Amino acid sequence: MRIEKTRKLLEEGLLPSPPPTRDVHALSKRLNALSLEFAAEALPELLTRSASEDWGPPEFLDELVRTELERREERRIRLALKISGLPPGRTLGGFNYAFQPDVKRSRIETLATCAWLRQNSTLLLQGPSGVGKTHLAAALGVKAIEGGFSVCFYRLEDLLAVLRKHAHLPTMRMKNKKYMASNLLIIDELGFQAMTREEANLFFRVVNYRYGRGAICITTNKSIRDWPEMLGGDEALAMATLDRLLHSSHVMNICGRSYRLRDLEENLKLKESSPEPAPRPAVACTTTPEELTEE
Repeated sequence: MRIEKTRKLLEEGLLPSPPPTRDVHALSKRLNALSLEFAAEALPELLTRSASEDWGPPEFLDELVRTELERREERRIRLALKISGLPPGRTLGGFNYAFQPDVKRSRIETLATCAWLRQNSTLLLQGPSGVGKTHLAAALGVKAIEGGFSVCFYRLEDLLAVLRKHAHLPTMRMKNKKYMASNLLIIDELGFQAMTREEANLFFRVVNYRYGRGAICITTNKSIRDWPEMLGGDEALAMATLDRLLHSSHVMNICGRSYRLRDLEENLKLKESSPEPAPRPAVACTTTPEELTEE
């Protein structure tokens, strides 16, 4: 307990031995002193419910502790989602499996158990643009956070910008950076632009450090045979990178239609099927030529 907080509690008579009390406000202060802020907030309502529903002491205490635990977990998830950088609104419940039959629900549900995270494995999501790779990666990131794992989401161009900024640092001084320390690093949009040799070496440094230490999820529009070209044309570096990524990995190829093109087609159909608006009636001009020339 911080010394300043200890002094404050001593001044308020909450330390070293507070007297017994039945005052709800005083009890709330004592709960706050124990950092049980959610229990303190819920105390008046739970006391009312306890009296009306005739709870015994164990039932009341269980409800009080459960409220604290549930709200702490809600806060943890909320903060972890904010820190992760995950795009909002991407959940497994919102994924359209019927539109993408290549994505097997059973396989995604297995990945959602987070067993691959515990094994520090790689998840490689391959496929053309718009098939839902980013949605799946982000949704699995949400599941990871709910499962107690730390997550860090980067688009490749953003990650490379950070890596260039930290290029002068030795690897061991980078170990506390989010992209090194998180249980799961998600790298989105790999392959839209080839890396330079310098960028490919920086990317390898991240993969090499995380090998056996943390899981990686990568979305890409390139197949594995295209990686040498993508990594600065350095075939040896590409093989070393793939060796570490694929040693313990799950590879998923998604070859379906694009969600964006589907939405565009549906919008075009709606426009074609909607009746054209009736022409607006002409409005007679009541201004004379002489009036137009007047100042």
